[in-house]
Amino acid sequence: MLKSADRLIKHEAMALSVETCAAQHIGDRKEQQDRVGLLPNPKRPGFFMALLADGMGGHSGGAMAAEQVILKGQQNFEAFGPADETPKELLRSIIEEAHTVIKLTRFTSEQDPHTTACVLLFQPGRIDWAHCGDSRIYHFRGDRLVSRSFDHSYVNEMLRKGYLTPEQAESHPQKNVLLGCLGSEREPTIDYGEAAPPAAGDIFLLCSDGLWAYFSDDELGGVLTAHPPRAAAEILIQRARDRANGHGDNCSLVIIKLVEKQEEKKSPSAAARPASRPGPP
Repeated sequence: MLKSADRLIKHEAMALSVETCAAQHIGDRKEQQDRVGLLPNPKRPGFFMALLADGMGGHSGGAMAAEQVILKGQQNFEAFGPADETPKELLRSIIEEAHTVIKLTRFTSEQDPHTTACVLLFQPGRIDWAHCGDSRIYHFRGDRLVSRSFDHSYVNEMLRKGYLTPEQAESHPQKNVLLGCLGSEREPTIDYGEAAPPAAGDIFLLCSDGLWAYFSDDELGGVLTAHPPRAAAEILIQRARDRANGHGDNCSLVIIKLVEKQEEKKSPSAAARPASRPGPP
C-alpha cells in the first residue's frame, strides 16, 4: 500500500515544497500489525504530523496497540495550541496516553499488546520528533546523515556500552529484545529531537525494523536523495523484500522531503509585448 501527498509551506524568506509518502508491506507475516499516519491539522495551515507504530502481540494485539498511537496522535494534534503547549509536551502526551490505553487493554482481554512509536510534528519554522522502541527516525540533509534515533533495545544498549561490536550485534540472538516500548509494565522511554529551522534538502524517514534492518545509513541516504518520496518508498520496500528471502517482517515507512519551491516563470503580458506595426493600406 502506497500513499503520497505534496504540501506547500512558507518558511521565512523562502518557500519550501514538502513532499511526503507513507508506505507499507505485510512482508511474510499473516497480519499487518504496523500502522502509519500523515495527518494535516484542520485548524492550522502549515502544520502536519507523521506517525509510525510497529505493533507486537498475539491475536491482533499488536495491531490494536499500534492503532492507539495513530488515534491518540490525531486527537491530541487536533487539540494542539502552540500558545498553550510546547511541541515536546504534545509529543510526550501522545506516547504516554497511548501507553496508558494499551496497558488497560491487557487487563480486559487475553491479548498482550505492545508497540513502538515514532511521532514527528511539522510546523512553520521547526520540526520536532519523539520515539520509543526500535522503530527509527532518520534525519538526512541531502545524503548526509544528520541524526538517527537510538534504539531502545538490549543489543543496542550493549553496543553503546562497548560490550558488543557492530558485527556481533547484527547476529545477536537477542537483537529483537526491547528495553522500552508502549504497553509494558515500565513507563515508556522517550527520546526527542528537533530541527529548527528546517532547510531545503532536509529528508526525514520514519521506519520500522522490517525496513531498516536491511540497509546501511549511506544506502538509505542515497536512495532518498536521488528519488521523489513515492519512488524512494517503492525502491526501499522492494530491496527489503528481496533481502528478506521469504522471512520478512511487516515493513512500514514515512518519508518527508523538503525541496525549494521553484518560482513559476510568468509569460510576458500583452502590454509588455511589442506592438505590431500596421501594414500598408
